[in-house]
Amino acid sequence: MYLERIDSPEDLKKLDRAVLPKVAEEIRELIIATVAKTGGHLASNLGTVELTLALHAIYNAPDDKILWDVGHQAYAHKILTGRRDRFPTLRQEQGISGFTRRDESVYDPFGAAHAGTAISAAVGLAEARRLSGQRFRIVAVVGDGALTSGLVWEGLNHAGALKRDMLFILNDNTMSISRNVGAVSAYLNTLLTGPFATRVRSETQYLLEHIPRVGPRVVEMAKRVEEMAKGLVTPGVLFEELGFTYVGPIDGHNLDHLLTTVANAANLRGPVLLHVVTVKGRGYAPAEGDAVAWHGAAPFEVETGTFQKKSAPMTYTEAFSRALIKLADDDPRIVGVTAAMADGTGLAKFQQAHPTRCFDVGIAEQHAVVFAAGMAAQGLRPVAAIYSTFLQRGYDQVIHDVCLQRLPVTFALDRAGIVGDDGPTHQGLYDLAYLRTVPNMVLLVPRDENDLQHCLKTAIECGGPAALRYPRGAGSGVPIEQEARAYPLGTAELLRDGEDVLLLPLGTLAGPALEAAARLARAGVSAAVINPRFVKPLDRTLIPDMARRVRHVVTIEEHMLAGGFGSAVLELFEELGLAGIQVARLGIPDVLVEQGSQ
Repeated sequence: MYLERIDSPEDLKKLDRAVLPKVAEEIRELIIATVAKTGGHLASNLGTVELTLALHAIYNAPDDKILWDVGHQAYAHKILTGRRDRFPTLRQEQGISGFTRRDESVYDPFGAAHAGTAISAAVGLAEARRLSGQRFRIVAVVGDGALTSGLVWEGLNHAGALKRDMLFILNDNTMSISRNVGAVSAYLNTLLTGPFATRVRSETQYLLEHIPRVGPRVVEMAKRVEEMAKGLVTPGVLFEELGFTYVGPIDGHNLDHLLTTVANAANLRGPVLLHVVTVKGRGYAPAEGDAVAWHGAAPFEVETGTFQKKSAPMTYTEAFSRALIKLADDDPRIVGVTAAMADGTGLAKFQQAHPTRCFDVGIAEQHAVVFAAGMAAQGLRPVAAIYSTFLQRGYDQVIHDVCLQRLPVTFALDRAGIVGDDGPTHQGLYDLAYLRTVPNMVLLVPRDENDLQHCLKTAIECGGPAALRYPRGAGSGVPIEQEARAYPLGTAELLRDGEDVLLLPLGTLAGPALEAAARLARAGVSAAVINPRFVKPLDRTLIPDMARRVRHVVTIEEHMLAGGFGSAVLELFEELGLAGIQVARLGIPDVLVEQGSQ
Protein backbone atom coordinates (compact mmCIF):
# COMPACT_ATOMS: atom_id res chain seq x y z
CA MET A 1 0.00 0.00 0.00
CA TYR A 2 1.27 3.46 -0.90
CA LEU A 3 -0.62 5.10 1.94
CA GLU A 4 1.46 3.29 4.53
CA ARG A 5 4.51 5.18 3.25
CA ILE A 6 2.94 8.59 3.84
CA ASP A 7 3.44 10.08 7.28
CA SER A 8 3.71 13.67 6.08
CA PRO A 9 3.20 15.73 2.93
CA GLU A 10 6.92 15.41 2.25
CA ASP A 11 6.44 11.65 1.87
CA LEU A 12 3.64 12.32 -0.60
CA LYS A 13 5.88 14.53 -2.72
CA LYS A 14 8.36 11.67 -3.11
CA LEU A 15 5.80 9.51 -4.92
CA ASP A 16 5.50 9.44 -8.69
CA ARG A 17 2.50 11.37 -9.99
CA ALA A 18 1.31 8.23 -11.78
CA VAL A 19 0.56 6.44 -8.48
CA LEU A 20 -1.53 9.24 -6.95
CA PRO A 21 -4.85 7.80 -8.23
CA LYS A 22 -4.01 4.64 -6.30
CA VAL A 23 -3.27 6.73 -3.20
CA ALA A 24 -6.67 8.40 -3.63
CA GLU A 25 -8.32 4.98 -3.77
CA GLU A 26 -6.57 3.87 -0.57
CA ILE A 27 -7.58 7.08 1.23
CA ARG A 28 -11.21 6.50 0.29
CA GLU A 29 -11.07 2.93 1.55
CA LEU A 30 -9.69 4.12 4.89
CA ILE A 31 -12.30 6.88 5.24
CA ILE A 32 -15.16 4.51 4.43
CA ALA A 33 -13.92 1.78 6.77
CA THR A 34 -13.40 4.25 9.63
CA VAL A 35 -16.67 6.16 9.32
CA ALA A 36 -18.52 2.85 9.07
CA LYS A 37 -17.38 2.20 12.65
CA THR A 38 -17.28 5.67 14.20
CA GLY A 39 -19.84 7.62 12.22
CA GLY A 40 -18.92 10.98 10.75
CA HIS A 41 -19.12 13.21 7.71
CA LEU A 42 -18.70 10.82 4.82
CA ALA A 43 -20.01 12.19 1.52
CA SER A 44 -18.22 15.55 1.66
CA ASN A 45 -14.89 13.97 2.58
CA LEU A 46 -15.04 11.39 -0.19
CA GLY A 47 -15.50 14.28 -2.60
CA THR A 48 -12.28 16.10 -1.70
CA VAL A 49 -9.68 13.31 -1.84
CA GLU A 50 -8.04 14.28 -5.14
CA LEU A 51 -8.17 17.98 -4.26
CA THR A 52 -6.41 17.27 -0.96
CA LEU A 53 -3.71 15.26 -2.72
CA ALA A 54 -3.14 18.10 -5.17
CA LEU A 55 -2.90 20.72 -2.42
CA HIS A 56 -0.36 18.78 -0.39
CA ALA A 57 1.63 17.89 -3.51
CA ILE A 58 1.91 21.57 -4.52
CA TYR A 59 1.96 23.48 -1.23
CA ASN A 60 4.59 23.13 1.48
CA ALA A 61 2.53 22.71 4.64
CA PRO A 62 2.82 23.47 7.48
CA ASP A 63 4.90 26.47 6.33
CA ASP A 64 2.23 27.19 3.73
CA LYS A 65 -1.22 27.48 5.30
CA ILE A 66 -4.07 25.25 4.11
CA LEU A 67 -7.45 26.17 5.62
CA TRP A 68 -10.58 24.02 5.40
CA ASP A 69 -13.90 25.73 5.80
CA VAL A 70 -16.23 23.85 8.20
CA GLY A 71 -13.78 20.95 8.52
CA HIS A 72 -16.29 18.51 7.02
CA GLN A 73 -13.89 18.17 4.08
CA ALA A 74 -10.64 17.57 5.95
CA TYR A 75 -10.46 13.80 6.63
CA ALA A 76 -8.02 13.16 3.77
CA HIS A 77 -6.01 16.15 4.99
CA LYS A 78 -5.72 14.54 8.41
CA ILE A 79 -4.65 11.21 6.91
CA LEU A 80 -1.87 12.85 4.88
CA THR A 81 -0.54 14.97 7.75
CA GLY A 82 0.67 12.40 10.24
CA ARG A 83 -2.69 11.32 11.67
CA ARG A 84 -3.23 8.16 9.61
CA ASP A 85 -2.48 5.79 12.48
CA ARG A 86 -4.88 7.67 14.77
CA PHE A 87 -7.59 8.02 12.18
CA PRO A 88 -9.60 5.04 13.56
CA THR A 89 -10.11 7.16 16.72
CA LEU A 90 -12.03 9.74 14.69
CA ARG A 91 -14.64 11.57 16.83
CA GLN A 92 -14.04 9.19 19.74
CA GLU A 93 -13.17 10.22 23.28
CA GLN A 94 -9.46 11.12 23.41
CA GLY A 95 -9.29 10.59 19.63
CA ILE A 96 -8.83 12.97 16.74
CA SER A 97 -11.49 15.55 16.01
CA GLY A 98 -13.91 15.42 13.11
CA PHE A 99 -12.85 19.00 12.34
CA THR A 100 -9.59 20.92 12.08
CA ARG A 101 -8.07 21.97 15.39
CA ARG A 102 -4.98 24.07 16.03
CA ASP A 103 -4.12 22.08 19.15
CA GLU A 104 -4.26 18.78 17.25
CA SER A 105 -1.70 19.41 14.51
CA VAL A 106 0.64 22.06 13.14
CA TYR A 107 -0.97 21.31 9.78
CA ASP A 108 -4.23 22.84 11.04
CA PRO A 109 -3.49 26.59 11.04
CA PHE A 110 -7.07 27.49 11.95
CA GLY A 111 -9.81 25.53 13.69
CA ALA A 112 -13.09 25.19 11.83
CA ALA A 113 -16.45 23.54 12.52
CA HIS A 114 -19.06 26.20 11.71
CA ALA A 115 -19.34 27.12 8.04
CA GLY A 116 -18.10 30.31 6.44
CA THR A 117 -15.01 31.21 8.48
CA ALA A 118 -12.09 30.13 6.26
CA ILE A 119 -11.96 33.14 3.94
CA SER A 120 -12.00 35.71 6.73
CA ALA A 121 -9.35 33.71 8.59
CA ALA A 122 -7.23 33.50 5.44
CA VAL A 123 -7.41 37.27 5.00
CA GLY A 124 -6.28 37.66 8.60
CA LEU A 125 -3.36 35.31 8.01
CA ALA A 126 -2.41 37.27 4.90
CA GLU A 127 -2.27 40.56 6.77
CA ALA A 128 -0.26 38.96 9.59
CA ARG A 129 2.12 37.63 6.92
CA ARG A 130 2.56 41.12 5.48
CA LEU A 131 3.14 42.75 8.85
CA SER A 132 5.66 40.12 9.93
CA GLY A 133 7.49 40.05 6.60
CA GLN A 134 6.96 36.33 6.11
CA ARG A 135 6.54 34.67 2.72
CA PHE A 136 4.29 31.61 3.18
CA ARG A 137 1.44 30.86 0.78
CA ILE A 138 -2.23 30.64 1.80
CA VAL A 139 -5.05 28.54 0.38
CA ALA A 140 -8.57 28.19 1.76
CA VAL A 141 -11.06 25.53 0.62
CA VAL A 142 -14.70 26.60 0.81
CA GLY A 143 -17.72 24.45 0.03
CA ASP A 144 -20.42 25.80 -2.25
CA GLY A 145 -22.95 25.61 0.58
CA ALA A 146 -20.92 28.16 2.53
CA LEU A 147 -21.63 30.72 -0.19
CA THR A 148 -25.03 31.15 1.46
CA SER A 149 -23.23 32.52 4.51
CA GLY A 150 -22.94 36.29 4.71
CA LEU A 151 -19.56 35.96 6.42
CA VAL A 152 -18.12 34.40 3.26
CA TRP A 153 -19.08 37.41 1.18
CA GLU A 154 -17.76 39.81 3.78
CA GLY A 155 -14.44 37.98 3.59
CA LEU A 156 -14.45 37.90 -0.22
CA ASN A 157 -15.16 41.62 -0.35
CA HIS A 158 -12.26 42.39 1.98
CA ALA A 159 -9.88 40.01 0.20
CA GLY A 160 -10.69 41.54 -3.18
CA ALA A 161 -10.02 45.02 -1.85
CA LEU A 162 -6.72 44.17 -0.14
CA LYS A 163 -5.28 42.36 -3.20
CA ARG A 164 -3.05 40.08 -1.12
CA ASP A 165 -1.71 36.86 -2.64
CA MET A 166 -4.17 34.12 -1.66
CA LEU A 167 -5.86 31.17 -3.34
CA PHE A 168 -9.47 30.38 -2.52
CA ILE A 169 -10.84 27.09 -3.81
CA LEU A 170 -14.57 26.80 -4.30
CA ASN A 171 -15.42 23.13 -3.84
CA ASP A 172 -18.62 22.97 -5.86
CA ASN A 173 -20.65 19.78 -5.76
CA THR A 174 -24.18 21.02 -6.51
CA MET A 175 -24.22 24.45 -8.12
CA SER A 176 -25.89 24.79 -11.52
CA ILE A 177 -23.23 27.24 -12.70
CA SER A 178 -20.80 24.33 -13.02
CA ARG A 179 -21.57 23.17 -16.52
CA ASN A 180 -18.27 24.02 -18.20
CA VAL A 181 -16.33 21.03 -16.96
CA GLY A 182 -14.18 18.79 -19.08
CA ALA A 183 -11.09 18.61 -21.21
CA VAL A 184 -11.63 21.92 -23.04
CA SER A 185 -12.25 23.89 -19.85
CA ALA A 186 -9.28 22.25 -18.13
CA TYR A 187 -7.04 22.93 -21.12
CA LEU A 188 -8.11 26.59 -21.32
CA ASN A 189 -7.52 27.13 -17.62
CA THR A 190 -4.12 25.47 -17.82
CA LEU A 191 -3.21 27.93 -20.56
CA LEU A 192 -4.75 30.96 -18.87
CA THR A 193 -2.95 30.32 -15.56
CA GLY A 194 0.39 29.29 -17.06
CA PRO A 195 3.50 31.47 -16.81
CA PHE A 196 3.45 32.42 -20.50
CA ALA A 197 -0.14 33.67 -20.44
CA THR A 198 0.45 35.47 -17.16
CA ARG A 199 3.54 37.21 -18.52
CA VAL A 200 1.76 38.19 -21.74
CA ARG A 201 -1.20 39.62 -19.81
CA SER A 202 1.09 41.58 -17.47
CA GLU A 203 3.36 42.94 -20.19
CA THR A 204 0.42 43.86 -22.43
CA GLN A 205 -1.19 45.77 -19.59
CA TYR A 206 2.09 47.59 -18.90
CA LEU A 207 2.44 48.63 -22.54
CA LEU A 208 -1.15 49.78 -22.85
CA GLU A 209 -0.99 51.82 -19.64
CA HIS A 210 1.95 53.78 -21.04
CA ILE A 211 0.19 54.87 -24.22
CA PRO A 212 -0.16 58.63 -23.74
CA ARG A 213 -3.62 59.90 -22.74
CA VAL A 214 -5.61 56.88 -23.98
CA GLY A 215 -3.63 54.07 -22.36
CA PRO A 216 -5.62 53.66 -19.11
CA ARG A 217 -8.92 53.76 -21.00
CA VAL A 218 -7.71 51.07 -23.40
CA VAL A 219 -6.65 48.88 -20.46
CA GLU A 220 -10.08 49.28 -18.88
CA MET A 221 -11.75 48.45 -22.19
CA ALA A 222 -9.54 45.36 -22.57
CA LYS A 223 -10.53 44.19 -19.10
CA ARG A 224 -14.22 44.62 -19.92
CA VAL A 225 -13.83 42.67 -23.15
CA GLU A 226 -12.04 39.89 -21.27
CA GLU A 227 -14.79 39.81 -18.64
CA MET A 228 -17.48 39.66 -21.31
CA ALA A 229 -15.70 36.81 -23.05
CA LYS A 230 -15.31 34.93 -19.80
CA GLY A 231 -18.97 35.50 -19.02
CA LEU A 232 -19.92 33.64 -22.18
CA VAL A 233 -18.27 30.43 -21.07
CA THR A 234 -17.60 30.64 -17.30
CA PRO A 235 -19.46 31.77 -14.18
CA GLY A 236 -16.56 33.87 -12.91
CA VAL A 237 -17.70 37.41 -13.67
CA LEU A 238 -19.05 37.93 -10.14
CA PHE A 239 -15.74 36.95 -8.57
CA GLU A 240 -13.78 39.03 -11.09
CA GLU A 241 -15.90 42.03 -10.11
CA LEU A 242 -14.93 41.44 -6.48
CA GLY A 243 -11.27 41.71 -7.47
CA PHE A 244 -10.36 38.06 -7.95
CA THR A 245 -8.68 36.25 -10.78
CA TYR A 246 -11.21 33.54 -11.53
CA VAL A 247 -10.07 30.11 -12.70
CA GLY A 248 -12.41 27.27 -13.52
CA PRO A 249 -14.50 25.34 -13.32
CA ILE A 250 -12.32 22.23 -13.51
CA ASP A 251 -12.92 18.57 -12.70
CA GLY A 252 -12.04 18.05 -9.05
CA HIS A 253 -11.36 14.35 -9.57
CA ASN A 254 -8.88 14.62 -12.47
CA LEU A 255 -5.53 14.70 -10.75
CA ASP A 256 -3.58 15.75 -13.85
CA HIS A 257 -5.76 18.83 -14.30
CA LEU A 258 -5.79 19.58 -10.59
CA LEU A 259 -2.04 19.35 -10.12
CA THR A 260 -1.26 21.59 -13.07
CA THR A 261 -3.98 24.17 -12.38
CA VAL A 262 -3.36 24.37 -8.63
CA ALA A 263 0.37 24.81 -9.26
CA ASN A 264 -0.27 27.60 -11.74
CA ALA A 265 -2.97 29.30 -9.63
CA ALA A 266 -0.74 29.22 -6.56
CA ASN A 267 1.80 31.38 -8.39
CA LEU A 268 -0.63 34.04 -9.58
CA ARG A 269 -0.45 37.41 -7.86
CA GLY A 270 -3.35 38.80 -5.86
CA PRO A 271 -6.47 36.95 -4.75
CA VAL A 272 -7.39 33.98 -6.95
CA LEU A 273 -10.56 31.89 -6.90
CA LEU A 274 -10.26 28.38 -8.32
CA HIS A 275 -13.61 26.76 -9.02
CA VAL A 276 -13.39 22.98 -8.60
CA VAL A 277 -16.30 20.65 -9.30
CA THR A 278 -16.52 17.51 -7.19
CA VAL A 279 -19.01 14.73 -6.50
CA LYS A 280 -20.13 14.17 -2.93
CA GLY A 281 -19.70 10.56 -1.89
CA ARG A 282 -17.26 9.89 -4.75
CA GLY A 283 -16.17 6.25 -4.81
CA TYR A 284 -18.94 4.86 -2.59
CA ALA A 285 -22.17 4.25 -4.50
CA PRO A 286 -24.65 4.65 -1.62
CA ALA A 287 -23.14 8.03 -0.70
CA GLU A 288 -23.04 9.19 -4.32
CA GLY A 289 -26.72 8.29 -4.64
CA ASP A 290 -27.87 10.19 -1.54
CA ALA A 291 -25.35 12.78 -0.39
CA VAL A 292 -27.80 14.27 2.13
CA ALA A 293 -28.31 11.01 4.02
CA TRP A 294 -24.57 10.36 3.96
CA HIS A 295 -23.48 13.83 4.99
CA GLY A 296 -23.37 13.04 8.69
CA ALA A 297 -23.45 9.26 8.67
CA ALA A 298 -24.14 6.97 11.58
CA PRO A 299 -22.14 3.73 11.73
CA PHE A 300 -23.01 1.47 8.81
CA GLU A 301 -22.21 -1.78 7.02
CA VAL A 302 -19.80 -1.07 4.18
CA GLU A 303 -20.92 -3.92 1.93
CA THR A 304 -24.63 -3.14 2.02
CA GLY A 305 -24.66 0.56 2.84
CA THR A 306 -27.23 0.02 5.59
CA PHE A 307 -27.04 2.03 8.77
CA GLN A 308 -26.73 0.21 12.08
CA LYS A 309 -29.98 1.35 13.63
CA LYS A 310 -30.92 0.40 17.15
CA SER A 311 -34.52 0.24 18.26
CA ALA A 312 -35.20 3.36 20.29
CA PRO A 313 -38.08 5.66 21.20
CA MET A 314 -38.99 8.63 19.06
CA THR A 315 -36.25 11.28 18.93
CA TYR A 316 -36.86 14.77 20.24
CA THR A 317 -36.34 16.09 16.72
CA GLU A 318 -39.10 13.83 15.43
CA ALA A 319 -41.37 14.81 18.33
CA PHE A 320 -40.82 18.47 17.47
CA SER A 321 -41.54 17.86 13.79
CA ARG A 322 -44.79 16.01 14.51
CA ALA A 323 -45.95 18.61 17.01
CA LEU A 324 -45.21 21.52 14.67
CA ILE A 325 -47.04 19.88 11.77
CA LYS A 326 -50.07 19.24 13.93
CA LEU A 327 -50.14 22.79 15.30
CA ALA A 328 -49.70 24.22 11.80
CA ASP A 329 -52.60 22.12 10.53
CA ASP A 330 -54.85 24.15 12.83
CA ASP A 331 -53.09 27.52 12.63
CA PRO A 332 -52.30 28.92 9.15
CA ARG A 333 -50.10 31.62 10.70
CA ILE A 334 -47.41 29.08 11.66
CA VAL A 335 -44.40 28.92 9.31
CA GLY A 336 -41.09 27.11 9.64
CA VAL A 337 -37.59 28.55 9.09
CA THR A 338 -34.31 26.64 8.92
CA ALA A 339 -30.71 27.61 8.14
CA ALA A 340 -29.61 24.76 5.85
CA MET A 341 -30.61 22.08 8.36
CA ALA A 342 -34.06 21.00 7.19
CA ASP A 343 -33.37 17.31 7.79
CA GLY A 344 -31.39 17.77 10.98
CA THR A 345 -34.06 19.92 12.62
CA GLY A 346 -37.05 17.90 11.41
CA LEU A 347 -38.38 20.68 9.18
CA ALA A 348 -38.03 18.51 6.07
CA LYS A 349 -41.18 16.64 7.11
CA PHE A 350 -42.90 19.92 7.93
CA GLN A 351 -42.03 21.08 4.42
CA GLN A 352 -43.68 17.99 2.96
CA ALA A 353 -46.83 18.72 4.94
CA HIS A 354 -46.83 22.50 4.34
CA PRO A 355 -44.60 23.17 1.33
CA THR A 356 -45.50 26.85 0.97
CA ARG A 357 -44.90 27.59 4.65
CA CYS A 358 -41.37 26.27 5.11
CA PHE A 359 -38.25 28.27 4.28
CA ASP A 360 -34.62 27.13 4.10
CA VAL A 361 -32.45 30.24 3.92
CA GLY A 362 -29.09 28.46 3.70
CA ILE A 363 -26.16 28.80 6.10
CA ALA A 364 -27.33 32.23 7.16
CA GLU A 365 -28.50 32.24 10.76
CA GLN A 366 -28.48 36.03 11.03
CA HIS A 367 -30.75 36.30 8.01
CA ALA A 368 -32.95 33.46 9.31
CA VAL A 369 -33.65 35.37 12.53
CA VAL A 370 -34.43 38.70 10.86
CA PHE A 371 -36.41 36.97 8.10
CA ALA A 372 -38.53 35.33 10.79
CA ALA A 373 -38.90 38.69 12.54
CA GLY A 374 -40.14 40.26 9.33
CA MET A 375 -42.82 37.60 8.93
CA ALA A 376 -43.80 37.97 12.59
CA ALA A 377 -44.19 41.72 12.10
CA GLN A 378 -46.91 40.94 9.57
CA GLY A 379 -48.88 38.64 11.85
CA LEU A 380 -47.33 35.24 11.13
CA ARG A 381 -46.02 32.92 13.84
CA PRO A 382 -42.57 31.82 12.64
CA VAL A 383 -40.80 28.88 14.26
CA ALA A 384 -37.06 29.06 13.59
CA ALA A 385 -35.59 25.59 14.12
CA ILE A 386 -31.87 26.10 14.64
CA TYR A 387 -29.31 24.05 16.55
CA SER A 388 -28.41 25.63 19.88
CA THR A 389 -24.77 26.07 18.85
CA PHE A 390 -25.74 27.72 15.55
CA LEU A 391 -28.17 30.26 16.99
CA GLN A 392 -25.13 31.83 18.64
CA ARG A 393 -24.32 33.21 15.18
CA GLY A 394 -27.56 35.19 15.13
CA TYR A 395 -27.43 36.53 18.68
CA ASP A 396 -27.44 40.23 17.81
CA GLN A 397 -30.50 39.68 15.65
CA VAL A 398 -32.27 37.83 18.46
CA ILE A 399 -31.77 40.88 20.67
CA HIS A 400 -32.16 43.73 18.22
CA ASP A 401 -34.70 42.45 15.71
CA VAL A 402 -36.85 40.06 17.74
CA CYS A 403 -36.76 40.79 21.46
CA LEU A 404 -36.55 44.59 21.39
CA GLN A 405 -39.57 44.62 19.08
CA ARG A 406 -41.33 41.93 21.11
CA LEU A 407 -42.09 39.95 17.97
CA PRO A 408 -43.68 36.49 18.29
CA VAL A 409 -40.79 34.40 16.93
CA THR A 410 -40.28 30.96 18.44
CA PHE A 411 -36.78 29.46 18.46
CA ALA A 412 -36.69 25.66 18.54
CA LEU A 413 -33.20 24.86 19.81
CA ASP A 414 -32.33 21.33 18.80
CA ARG A 415 -29.09 19.71 20.04
CA ALA A 416 -29.22 21.58 23.35
CA GLY A 417 -26.94 20.19 26.04
CA ILE A 418 -24.11 17.76 25.36
CA VAL A 419 -24.15 16.77 21.69
CA GLY A 420 -21.27 14.31 21.84
CA ASP A 421 -19.09 13.21 18.95
CA ASP A 422 -18.78 16.60 17.24
CA GLY A 423 -16.98 18.03 20.24
CA PRO A 424 -16.71 21.50 21.81
CA THR A 425 -17.73 23.45 18.71
CA HIS A 426 -21.16 21.79 18.68
CA GLN A 427 -22.10 21.32 22.35
CA GLY A 428 -25.29 23.27 23.06
CA LEU A 429 -24.25 24.43 26.51
CA TYR A 430 -24.61 28.21 26.34
CA ASP A 431 -28.16 28.98 25.19
CA LEU A 432 -29.74 29.61 28.59
CA ALA A 433 -27.01 32.08 29.49
CA TYR A 434 -27.16 34.00 26.24
CA LEU A 435 -30.96 34.04 25.96
CA ARG A 436 -32.29 34.55 29.48
CA THR A 437 -30.52 37.90 29.83
CA VAL A 438 -32.56 39.40 26.98
CA PRO A 439 -35.78 41.25 27.94
CA ASN A 440 -39.09 39.88 26.63
CA MET A 441 -37.70 36.37 26.03
CA VAL A 442 -39.61 33.33 27.34
CA LEU A 443 -37.54 30.16 27.87
CA LEU A 444 -39.00 26.66 28.16
CA VAL A 445 -37.37 23.26 28.60
CA PRO A 446 -39.58 20.16 28.07
CA ARG A 447 -39.03 17.14 30.32
CA ASP A 448 -39.86 14.54 27.63
CA GLU A 449 -41.14 14.18 24.08
CA ASN A 450 -44.78 14.52 25.15
CA ASP A 451 -44.05 17.65 27.17
CA LEU A 452 -42.30 19.07 24.11
CA GLN A 453 -45.57 19.55 22.21
CA HIS A 454 -47.08 21.45 25.14
CA CYS A 455 -43.99 23.67 25.47
CA LEU A 456 -44.02 24.34 21.72
CA LYS A 457 -47.67 25.40 21.82
CA THR A 458 -46.94 27.58 24.85
CA ALA A 459 -44.06 29.28 23.05
CA ILE A 460 -46.04 29.96 19.87
CA GLU A 461 -49.05 31.33 21.75
CA CYS A 462 -47.23 33.42 24.36
CA GLY A 463 -47.45 36.52 22.17
CA GLY A 464 -43.76 37.40 22.08
CA PRO A 465 -40.25 35.97 21.64
CA ALA A 466 -39.81 32.47 23.01
CA ALA A 467 -37.36 29.60 22.84
CA LEU A 468 -37.50 25.97 23.81
CA ARG A 469 -34.43 23.78 24.09
CA TYR A 470 -34.30 20.01 23.75
CA PRO A 471 -31.52 17.46 23.36
CA ARG A 472 -30.17 15.33 20.58
CA GLY A 473 -31.26 11.71 20.44
CA ALA A 474 -34.11 9.52 21.58
CA GLY A 475 -36.79 10.46 24.06
CA SER A 476 -37.93 8.39 27.02
CA GLY A 477 -40.69 6.57 25.16
CA VAL A 478 -43.60 8.17 27.00
CA PRO A 479 -47.09 8.11 25.39
CA ILE A 480 -47.91 11.16 23.28
CA GLU A 481 -51.16 12.90 24.15
CA GLN A 482 -53.57 13.66 21.33
CA GLU A 483 -53.81 17.40 21.89
CA ALA A 484 -51.17 19.94 22.83
CA ARG A 485 -52.05 22.45 25.52
CA ALA A 486 -50.41 25.72 26.48
CA TYR A 487 -49.08 26.21 30.01
CA PRO A 488 -49.67 29.41 31.97
CA LEU A 489 -46.43 31.41 31.83
CA GLY A 490 -44.04 30.77 34.68
CA THR A 491 -45.70 27.67 36.13
CA ALA A 492 -43.68 24.72 37.35
CA GLU A 493 -44.87 21.16 38.04
CA LEU A 494 -44.53 19.24 41.31
CA LEU A 495 -43.48 15.69 40.43
CA ARG A 496 -42.81 14.43 43.96
CA ASP A 497 -43.29 15.94 47.39
CA GLY A 498 -40.63 15.82 50.09
CA GLU A 499 -39.50 17.36 53.37
CA ASP A 500 -35.68 17.36 53.40
CA VAL A 501 -34.37 18.56 50.05
CA LEU A 502 -35.73 20.05 46.82
CA LEU A 503 -34.39 18.75 43.51
CA LEU A 504 -34.87 21.12 40.56
CA PRO A 505 -33.94 19.12 37.43
CA LEU A 506 -34.13 20.95 34.13
CA GLY A 507 -35.76 19.24 31.16
CA THR A 508 -34.87 15.63 30.50
CA LEU A 509 -32.99 15.39 33.81
CA ALA A 510 -36.38 15.06 35.53
CA GLY A 511 -36.29 11.28 35.04
CA PRO A 512 -32.86 10.80 36.65
CA ALA A 513 -33.89 13.18 39.46
CA LEU A 514 -36.95 11.06 40.25
CA GLU A 515 -34.71 7.97 40.34
CA ALA A 516 -32.35 9.80 42.66
CA ALA A 517 -35.25 10.80 44.92
CA ALA A 518 -36.33 7.16 45.17
CA ARG A 519 -32.81 6.09 46.15
CA LEU A 520 -32.62 8.91 48.69
CA ALA A 521 -35.91 7.74 50.19
CA ARG A 522 -34.39 4.29 50.76
CA ALA A 523 -31.55 6.05 52.57
CA GLY A 524 -33.99 7.96 54.78
CA VAL A 525 -33.91 11.30 52.93
CA SER A 526 -37.21 12.78 51.75
CA ALA A 527 -36.63 14.60 48.43
CA ALA A 528 -39.15 16.75 46.59
CA VAL A 529 -38.81 17.03 42.78
CA ILE A 530 -40.13 19.95 40.75
CA ASN A 531 -40.06 20.19 36.96
CA PRO A 532 -39.46 23.94 36.39
CA ARG A 533 -40.64 23.93 32.73
CA PHE A 534 -39.74 27.61 32.50
CA VAL A 535 -36.29 29.07 32.97
CA LYS A 536 -37.76 32.47 32.23
CA PRO A 537 -40.06 33.43 33.83
CA LEU A 538 -39.39 31.12 36.76
CA ASP A 539 -42.28 29.98 38.93
CA ARG A 540 -42.35 32.57 41.73
CA THR A 541 -44.75 30.59 43.93
CA LEU A 542 -44.15 26.84 43.87
CA ILE A 543 -40.35 26.91 43.81
CA PRO A 544 -39.84 29.57 46.53
CA ASP A 545 -42.54 28.09 48.80
CA MET A 546 -40.97 24.63 48.61
CA ALA A 547 -37.48 26.11 49.15
CA ARG A 548 -38.64 27.93 52.29
CA ARG A 549 -40.02 24.67 53.63
CA VAL A 550 -37.09 22.30 52.98
CA ARG A 551 -34.19 24.86 53.18
CA HIS A 552 -31.95 22.72 50.91
CA VAL A 553 -32.11 23.03 47.10
CA VAL A 554 -30.19 21.25 44.33
CA THR A 555 -30.43 22.60 40.77
CA ILE A 556 -29.56 20.16 37.98
CA GLU A 557 -28.89 21.19 34.40
CA GLU A 558 -27.10 20.09 31.24
CA HIS A 559 -25.72 23.57 30.65
CA MET A 560 -22.78 25.67 31.80
CA LEU A 561 -23.10 26.62 35.45
CA ALA A 562 -22.09 30.19 34.62
CA GLY A 563 -25.27 32.08 33.82
CA GLY A 564 -27.40 28.95 33.64
CA PHE A 565 -30.54 27.69 35.34
CA GLY A 566 -28.97 27.43 38.77
CA SER A 567 -27.86 31.04 38.53
CA ALA A 568 -31.43 32.03 37.65
CA VAL A 569 -32.73 30.26 40.76
CA LEU A 570 -30.18 32.02 42.97
CA GLU A 571 -31.17 35.36 41.44
CA LEU A 572 -34.84 34.61 42.15
CA PHE A 573 -34.10 33.75 45.79
CA GLU A 574 -32.07 36.94 46.20
CA GLU A 575 -34.81 39.02 44.60
CA LEU A 576 -37.45 37.54 46.93
CA GLY A 577 -35.22 37.99 49.97
CA LEU A 578 -35.00 34.28 50.79
CA ALA A 579 -32.23 33.84 53.37
CA GLY A 580 -30.75 30.76 54.97
CA ILE A 581 -31.42 28.43 52.05
CA GLN A 582 -28.52 26.24 51.01
CA VAL A 583 -28.24 25.82 47.24
CA ALA A 584 -26.03 23.36 45.37
CA ARG A 585 -25.78 23.66 41.59
CA LEU A 586 -25.03 20.65 39.41
CA GLY A 587 -24.04 21.38 35.81
CA ILE A 588 -21.11 21.85 33.47
CA PRO A 589 -18.11 23.65 35.04
CA ASP A 590 -15.98 26.24 33.26
CA VAL A 591 -14.43 23.79 30.79
CA LEU A 592 -14.81 22.96 27.11
CA VAL A 593 -16.64 19.66 26.80
CA GLU A 594 -14.66 17.52 24.39
CA GLN A 595 -15.91 14.85 21.99
CA GLY A 596 -17.24 11.50 23.12
CA SER A 597 -20.56 9.76 23.53
CA GLN A 598 -23.36 11.72 25.20
